[in-house]
Amino acid sequence: MTKQRLITHLRHVDLAVPDFAKQLEFYSGTWGLTTEHTDSGLAFLAAEGSPEQYIVRLREGEKRIDLISFGAANAADVDTLAEQLATDGVQLVHEPTDLQTPGGGYGFRFFDNEGRTIEISSDVAVRQHRAIEEGESIPVRLSHVVLNSTDPEGTVAFYDKHLGFSLSDTLMHPRMGNMMYFLRTNAWHHSMAIARGPHASLHHASFEMRGVDEYMRGTGRLLRAGVEKIWGPGRHLAGNNTFSYFLDPQGNTVEYTTELETLDEDTWHPHLYDISNPEVSDQWGTANAMNEFVAQKSFNDPDKGLFVAPPV
Repeated sequence: MTKQRLITHLRHVDLAVPDFAKQLEFYSGTWGLTTEHTDSGLAFLAAEGSPEQYIVRLREGEKRIDLISFGAANAADVDTLAEQLATDGVQLVHEPTDLQTPGGGYGFRFFDNEGRTIEISSDVAVRQHRAIEEGESIPVRLSHVVLNSTDPEGTVAFYDKHLGFSLSDTLMHPRMGNMMYFLRTNAWHHSMAIARGPHASLHHASFEMRGVDEYMRGTGRLLRAGVEKIWGPGRHLAGNNTFSYFLDPQGNTVEYTTELETLDEDTWHPHLYDISNPEVSDQWGTANAMNEFVAQKSFNDPDKGLFVAPPV
């Protein structure tokens, strides 16, 4: 049976970055997002194909994840979630209130089990968006966010218990055990994944493209622009999505993807995939090997924002 959930979808990921100008130039130029709103040291970037007001927020500051935002259907669900979390002893950053970010809305923030700031919101104004055209190699939407965790099992349990996320699949290695857990909050295979890592940090943020042709055009465009490619192009087994991973100017891994699987949640049973099998990482066999170089880049720098709420 489909699990009862009050979280509907992933809205945006907010990053603090030391070199704000360089990061803004990358995301609004090379990566293909649109700068919708800016303030001093603050920028909100939208995807042309997404109804979300923005899918990435950049803030000038010490490198960290500022915030990961999820949607709820209405204000009553926001209130219910806030009350449940507080009752369970989860630390709220602030109670539900009218939001002052673009599009407004109603929401609250809290710290997850490892100290990341999470926002739940409803009633955010829908952004005027458009269909991405054939051959247009820019993101349609934010697909998913993957987090590094020193306690992935505890983090999976937190999002399951408190937010109703469901496990879609798990990646394991014969010598290292379970390495990554894919979590969903709707029929998409995953909107979040939790990876085993040496410290809490952003593993990668992934952006959905219109189709395989647009995904490959985007991959090629970044290669021609001299952006460092970490891994890809290829197609994963878990989620069945394509992947090309790059480094942004501050060393965060970002991904172009497409064709992420949608599940029949009433009949789906999670798989345990062995990543020592090359076809699990890349069904096509076109990507460079998943090795220590790829893993090291994905570890990122330790997140310095744990249990410290962003200033905005």
